[in-house]
Amino acid sequence: MAVVTLKLIAEKLGISVTTVSKALKDYPDVSKKTKKMVKETAAMLNYKPNSFAVNLRTKESKTIGLIIPEIVHHFFSSVIKGILSQAEKKGYLVIILQSGELYDLEKKQIDLLLSKRVDGILISLANGTADYSHINSVLEQETPLVMFDKIAKIVKCSKVIIDDRKAAYQATQHLIDIGCKRIAHFRGPLLPQNSIDRFLGYKQAIVDNGLTYDASLVYVLDKMSFEEGGFYARQLLKDHKNVDGIFINTDLVAIGAIAEFNKLGIKIPEQISIVGFSNWFMSSVISPSLTTIDQPGYAMGKKAFKLLLKEINNKKKNKSIQFKELVLDTDLVIRKSTKS
Repeated sequence: MAVVTLKLIAEKLGISVTTVSKALKDYPDVSKKTKKMVKETAAMLNYKPNSFAVNLRTKESKTIGLIIPEIVHHFFSSVIKGILSQAEKKGYLVIILQSGELYDLEKKQIDLLLSKRVDGILISLANGTADYSHINSVLEQETPLVMFDKIAKIVKCSKVIIDDRKAAYQATQHLIDIGCKRIAHFRGPLLPQNSIDRFLGYKQAIVDNGLTYDASLVYVLDKMSFEEGGFYARQLLKDHKNVDGIFINTDLVAIGAIAEFNKLGIKIPEQISIVGFSNWFMSSVISPSLTTIDQPGYAMGKKAFKLLLKEINNKKKNKSIQFKELVLDTDLVIRKSTKS
């Protein structure tokens, strides 16, 4: 089937292409009768505007790029929903890319998005990202970019985050408040800022409460997976017989640990109390249900898109862009994995 163009509609109706274009855009200098006739003909012929031509004329693609470490992760799926809810309202297409926590892939994806002339980029950094030259190159080209969740503090751009250190402190403090004395921490890789901050929050709570910080109680996980949760649960029992609490960097790992403890006959929370992080939906259905930090993924996605859109609009108007850092609130959700 031939592509329906403005010229084809104009020829069919015996009017100019300019009149057809104006009628479809509801220009006031075109009569209601002509507008009705043009719109009915366009609908009958299933006319679709040429978005590429529009983009060339307006110098915008109405497309943004989104790079996240993992699409299947509950938190990031919530972020995606938040972003898409706003993008759809504003007529933006979102290109979603998954870095798989790999720096090299993340770098290639940045180049791909720039080649597609996206209007802006949203990104949560991969665990393997230590060099930020590819991010700085985006900003040097004056393409709006907003980081969320996993960020680089030294990169000057807008960010949407939570206070990971404060949230981790609250999680650890809860374990201390219910009587835990030997509290382990399953942390993420050494590099991501949120992993660093959650570790620091844990450590500060230990020190502030007069407990002895023991580095051997801190386990560094690489993949942050269900399987690692089970593996390090077993390792913890081998290394430390007297641990009575664990703060775990993310719910998926915590659920893996709970499943392993259940298999080994370790009673939760009577013997070991556990606090996770993110409030994944599985946290409420695992047995025992998981006490965790509620991380507002959906709200983070909405805020990140709105912040990016503001920067895109300011760029179109040749206004200066003022970078902002939005810090969203978190809550401790108390369930059955910690003592009452």
